[in-house]
Amino acid sequence: MADKFMSMKNLGFTLHSRNTRYKVAIPDYLNEHTPKTIDRVFAAAFDLGKKVLHPMFEEMDRFPPQLVDGRVCVHKGVRPMLETLGQDGWIAATFPETWEGENMPSSLLLCINFIFATANYSASVYAGLTMGAAKLILSFGSDKLQNTYLPPLLAGKWQGTMALTEPEAGTSLGDLCTQAVPLEQGPSEKGQYKIFGEKIFISAGDHDGVDNVVHLILARIKGAPAGVKGISLFVVPKFRPDAQGNLVENDVVVTQVFHKLGYRGAPITGIRLGEKDNCIGYLVGQEHKGLAYMFQMMNNARLEVGMGATAIATAAYHSALDYCRTRVQGRPVTAPKNAAPIPIIGHADVRRMLLFQRSVAEGALALILQCGMYEDILAKDPGQTDCHLLLELLTPVAKTFPSEMGILSTSAAIQCFGGYGYCDDFPVEQHFRDMRIHTIHEGTTGIQAMDLLGRKLVMENGRALGLLKQEMEAAMAAASLHPESARGLEEMARDLAHGMALLEKTLQTLGRLAMEKGPEAYLADASLFLEMFGILVIAWQWLTMADGALSALEQENLKKKDTLFYEGKLCVARYFFAYELPKMQGLAKTLGDSAQMTLTLQDAWFTD
Repeated sequence: MADKFMSMKNLGFTLHSRNTRYKVAIPDYLNEHTPKTIDRVFAAAFDLGKKVLHPMFEEMDRFPPQLVDGRVCVHKGVRPMLETLGQDGWIAATFPETWEGENMPSSLLLCINFIFATANYSASVYAGLTMGAAKLILSFGSDKLQNTYLPPLLAGKWQGTMALTEPEAGTSLGDLCTQAVPLEQGPSEKGQYKIFGEKIFISAGDHDGVDNVVHLILARIKGAPAGVKGISLFVVPKFRPDAQGNLVENDVVVTQVFHKLGYRGAPITGIRLGEKDNCIGYLVGQEHKGLAYMFQMMNNARLEVGMGATAIATAAYHSALDYCRTRVQGRPVTAPKNAAPIPIIGHADVRRMLLFQRSVAEGALALILQCGMYEDILAKDPGQTDCHLLLELLTPVAKTFPSEMGILSTSAAIQCFGGYGYCDDFPVEQHFRDMRIHTIHEGTTGIQAMDLLGRKLVMENGRALGLLKQEMEAAMAAASLHPESARGLEEMARDLAHGMALLEKTLQTLGRLAMEKGPEAYLADASLFLEMFGILVIAWQWLTMADGALSALEQENLKKKDTLFYEGKLCVARYFFAYELPKMQGLAKTLGDSAQMTLTLQDAWFTD
């Protein structure tokens, strides 16, 4: 686990220092929460992560789930963990008081999930998936569905899942084949369907840590329109309640547990539905609206995927930092030959690797909490269309930057350990494996890139990018208010402005390309554009944090540890602007000069 002071301090700093143009004070958009009460929530979550989730970290990886007699067996600690999370109200935290929740704001929930995922990513996903499924039922399900399924889900007794993928229909959900046939009986069966099909890659899709598993499944009602317009959403439990309230088999069969590179503590399963013509699903909301409903869970899940990647990168960074402070090896190049070896953190290249890791982890954390702030403002005032556009624009970055850069960050953590990092003597090799799935979960990097370039940037004639530019300009203006003190904020602000100008110029180049060669050429290198865009957005976040850190340092009577913390923030910000932001230039050149060579490659050229 990360050092308590550092993790709590960073969380508090990034949450409480979110600046905004929307004139909503932090205690206001966080409802009844104040910085003091928020810190208490952090402390309670940290204690739970340290005492309940983290002790299972290695064991869940070493002894992954197994399919035994049709049931998936998971680590023995999963059931008591979910019972604790349910009894103590963590799963229901964001729900209204009528469901024994606390109306917890999104930004605070993201922080809690960050703490849990830092402690043990595999363990943290069980409750997160249940919460997402329960939210869908609350948002779109009938009163009967809510009263039947929400209490056991929120109590941690039942597991919720999201079942989308099929063997022949992955990201292309319009091609899914799972069928729903209406029951032709009396009024009591209204909204009930027989379900037939197969789903794969279902996180926590079955396990013995709960009494029941409730799948939120996308299927096509018999006779529905083709494509995405014919998709409906169903609740399909492993065991369905009968008229007397007893649980009976619902013809949901686990076909396999996938063996994974990492993230091994949570089972990923395949299921078959309706083999015995007795699988009943319950329609959620209206027919053919399923994909729109599911996107509520998917969009939130994209932020959660980004936060999970951020958490793993953070845990790996702190492991590397602790090791570099204690591992003694080598001497400065200017030291006498007989000088004593020094801790490797004294070597410049090691410090560079640590700065890179911290810049990725804390920059990503800041961006995701920025998105959480927009969610909270929208929850309080749905009419804030600017916030909606900004959230839409930034979600692909919040999902992808920590996922892609987290792979490089955890790799750098391994490098800090040297040969030990490649072995299971230390946790960073597991962090590296656990990290890899995040670029795939909830839409691959390529899908996120095409969504950004092909949809988000052109919404309302590009207004979202204009709003983001205003946010960045506000951060630049705030940075210029400090007295010049050789800390480089004014130069950072200028560099951010140049980065935005470069991005706009690149967009113009791509726009001309779209007019000349069509949309396929426009989107050919979308992933490179997303990478470029992500660097700029994280630079904005680091300028914001540098501004907050400098404001704190300008206060009087700071404690020494606080002074070191804020000076460290400024140092990492300077690193990001000096080492990472310039990478935009190379990406811009490639985007302008690539000639979309991938479009003209022949399959036969990929030969031995």
